[in-house]
Amino acid sequence: MQNTIALVDDDHNILTSVSMALEAEGFKVRVYNDGSEALRGLTTNPVDLAILDIKMPRMDGMELLGRLRQTSNVPVIFLTSKDEEVDELLGLRMGADDYITKPFSQRLLIERIRALLRRERSAKEEAAPDGGEKPVVRGDLMLDSARHLCTWKGRPVNLTVTEFLILKALAQRPGHVKSRDQLMDAAYGESIYVDDRTIDSHIKRLRKKFKAVDESFNQIETLYGVGYRYKDA
Repeated sequence: MQNTIALVDDDHNILTSVSMALEAEGFKVRVYNDGSEALRGLTTNPVDLAILDIKMPRMDGMELLGRLRQTSNVPVIFLTSKDEEVDELLGLRMGADDYITKPFSQRLLIERIRALLRRERSAKEEAAPDGGEKPVVRGDLMLDSARHLCTWKGRPVNLTVTEFLILKALAQRPGHVKSRDQLMDAAYGESIYVDDRTIDSHIKRLRKKFKAVDESFNQIETLYGVGYRYKDA
């Protein structure tokens, strides 16, 4: 089954060249040249993955991501410029799954897309009724992969797939330290490298989401220079 990719960018050259490259790889592509148009299109016709430029007129990529995350956990890759480091980090904290810096290799973009889609497919296969994977329960935390459900003290915490996989990797072995590399592998697979700060940003967003439910949440511990661990009960 063909995956559908949304490409949102106000640069006509990027829309044309990247959409052609994606179509050559067998993807269906829907293109939008501004965030407002994309929001309308993605709300009525969801896609399997979205590629968003940060700087766009009318509605930029940040606002579009924020609006999408109110109702959707669709995987999102940001396109950023080299001078937009702050935007990259903010985008990850808002719930983007990955980012690529312009100018970028189309082959790299396609590899990142395939990695995220494989991860989504694996998550759905785990969620199949016959998957048989038991929920992870650690004190007040419950992670149910079959339903992509996370709760803390019985209250739901809405997580993206990236956040869910990182938290699951930590919670499966409480008290054990996971390096950033190990968390990258858990969230993205061994074939894709992402920057250390990508994992750091996802951890910050995880903490923020749990603190919105329970201000006293402090289960995810940082071991500076080493990695992270889920506090042993």
